[in-house]
Amino acid sequence: MNNEQKKAVQALKTARGQIEGIIKMIEDGRYCVDVSNQISATQSLLKKSNLLILKQHMLHCVVEAVEQNRGSEKIEEIINLLSKAIDK
Repeated sequence: MNNEQKKAVQALKTARGQIEGIIKMIEDGRYCVDVSNQISATQSLLKKSNLLILKQHMLHCVVEAVEQNRGSEKIEEIINLLSKAIDK
């Protein structure tokens, strides 16, 4: 596991903990704005982990594919991912 993957896993574990906390907040009847703020913070962690994984992909998988003359398929994958992200 490389450095980007380690950071992504840590962010995802933190997000998991936040989700468990959010569930408890809702069950405890906490203030809706506080719950919403925690959801936003968790979404930020998920986005961060996704960026780290994509960075790892670009720096390793895409570079390797380009070196093996298979870069166009990896670039197409990235374009598809970006189009999904932009549509949201």
